[in-house]
Amino acid sequence: MKIKISKSSRHSKITGDAAERFVLYWLSKNGFECAYVDHTGIDIIARNPHTDEVMGISVKSRSRNEGTEGTYLSIPNDNIEKINAACKAFGCIPYFAIVVDEESKIYIFILKKDYLEKIFPQGQTSIGWKMSKNYLEKYKVDKNIKIIELHYDVLNWWKERQ
Repeated sequence: MKIKISKSSRHSKITGDAAERFVLYWLSKNGFECAYVDHTGIDIIARNPHTDEVMGISVKSRSRNEGTEGTYLSIPNDNIEKINAACKAFGCIPYFAIVVDEESKIYIFILKKDYLEKIFPQGQTSIGWKMSKNYLEKYKVDKNIKIIELHYDVLNWWKERQ
């Protein structure tokens, strides 16, 4: 079932909160000891059971309307300074978790901040995380980018008012 997207006035804030909690949930479900920290620069601190790294994770998210799929996600340059400062204070390695909800998929990309800067150097004001089909295919074979791709269907929903 396809429904028309009509976002609430607080959708951006709600999207960010949901993305942070979902990344936290996914990490916990997969054996990471983690905590939501709500600190300038990072949202989650997690110990990776595969590498024993302590990760300071900044979650960035976007919810895309129909017709805007494939649009890049902008990460302001000052976010790099903030994640560096927070990770230094807490003794952790800086990571980004990028969450994009578009069409009937939610993508979660997790990668080290240093690798993000390597593949997408800072522009004048921001780093642009590309979401075109070409880039999605490149990410899928890149061992430095961890990816979760969730598919969903709306099976039953309210009808539009006439």
